[in-house]
Amino acid sequence: MSASAAAGPLTYSLFSVIDHYPQRPRSLGQFYDQILRQCELAETLGYDAFFCAEHHFHEYGAVADPALFLMAVAGRTKRLRIGPAVSLLTFHDPRTIAETYSQLDLLSGGRLLFGVGSGYLKHEFGGYDIDIATKRDRFNERLAIVRRLMAGERVSHEGKWARLRDVAINVHPHQGKVPPIYVAVLAPDGCYWVGKQGNDIMTVPYASCDRWEEVGKLMAEFRRGRAEAGLPARDDDHVFAFHTYVAESDAEARTQAKAAYDLYVATRLYAKQHTYDDVIRNGLALFGSVETVAAKVAQLHEWGIRHVATLHNFGGLDPQLVERSMTRFAREVMPAVRARLGAKKAAE
Repeated sequence: MSASAAAGPLTYSLFSVIDHYPQRPRSLGQFYDQILRQCELAETLGYDAFFCAEHHFHEYGAVADPALFLMAVAGRTKRLRIGPAVSLLTFHDPRTIAETYSQLDLLSGGRLLFGVGSGYLKHEFGGYDIDIATKRDRFNERLAIVRRLMAGERVSHEGKWARLRDVAINVHPHQGKVPPIYVAVLAPDGCYWVGKQGNDIMTVPYASCDRWEEVGKLMAEFRRGRAEAGLPARDDDHVFAFHTYVAESDAEARTQAKAAYDLYVATRLYAKQHTYDDVIRNGLALFGSVETVAAKVAQLHEWGIRHVATLHNFGGLDPQLVERSMTRFAREVMPAVRARLGAKKAAE
């Protein structure tokens, strides 16, 4: 039996870009309320966590400060873990980030999963008047500072992008521990280097892959980097996110989700334009019947992927359809995956 097949069960989360369409009747306040209700539902259905994106200066993503939104989620739930996907360290003072997310972790009782990234949208770098060519160096410097501050260190630092003189934050994460930190990455070489640096990863294969089989390569490269760094594989050192819609049949999924997904794709800036028909051909989404989706999730498990974040709410999809898909995934797909994995283990 392979190491990937022998490892632990899957963790399932909810993720939303919170893509807003101001030309439509639904107001942003109404959309926020829908998302909050879906987080309450996710907790009752057994999802593990909720992630939301940070975006600026365009309706593609309508949460500028994930910590504020996630605090609202924490107040409406008791168990659901929460996290940004991701906090864009490139744009912010590391002292503010360390303080804000330490406070969120403390107020939520230690539920923070801290996704961080450098950003990629040109208009956001323009809005902050930051040269996009400097993003990786800015990110690396700020992540190192954030880690040290959240760990309770008193930091002095003279860097290219940040200067601190004997600074310690006065709000510390729950139980004084730095929460799990996931670095956003897309390409296989990025997965390798993030793993070799000893970091955990968060990725959306849709944004960089051309075929379903390449998802496994992302995981393999991350594992290779971790192994070269002398670090063991963990079931909780990664999050892989996929657009998801589960229906009675593949045909019904297409009827109900295609228009919303294609709208989402049409408003996605500077990235691959995989339409609904494209992702059915290349496999880079979890769309279809319970059987279709369960088979794909079981394949993810075979590749060693243990944490799957599902994006059910996209493109202004009717909230009733979002909640129907969330419920079907939890009550039918999750048990079907367990049954598949159990049957495979018994056969081996």
